[in-house]
Amino acid sequence: MSDAIQIRNIEPADNVAIAAVIRNALAEFGANKPGTVYYDPTTDHLFELFQQAGSVYYIAEIDGTIVGGCGIFPTEGLPEATCELVKLYLNNSARGNGLGKSLLLKAMDWAKHNGYDQVYLESMPELSKAVAIYENVGFEKLNKALGKSGHDGCDIWMLKKL
Repeated sequence: MSDAIQIRNIEPADNVAIAAVIRNALAEFGANKPGTVYYDPTTDHLFELFQQAGSVYYIAEIDGTIVGGCGIFPTEGLPEATCELVKLYLNNSARGNGLGKSLLLKAMDWAKHNGYDQVYLESMPELSKAVAIYENVGFEKLNKALGKSGHDGCDIWMLKKL
């Protein structure tokens, strides 16, 4: 793999490429089901979505090609000072080298420096490799969902204090 890895904030021109990364990853793991971001219309408009106060979305590039991303979002209905880690996906060619963990840690660092005390996330058994990474950095499983993400296809809920 090349050394030309860049993590930067999302730009308007990134919408099509990052939506493709997200949907391809979900399809690859058989997680392209209703109630997930696969069918969420905001997946096609992430730049616009992440203009909301209290949110950020990072794009990962290798040699100028978008290979993934990860965001923080102030999901409605979450406890005070809690944000949601959202849309952490990588192309299969960009996995296994720590890039996903780098995106995750950068997003959590942003959350901590922007007034959040804890980070919540939702996942599913099909994404067990990602769940293992979340557990590795200190996320703990919950018995039920928090907030109103609208993603009722997810049945793994996790929380980490910052």
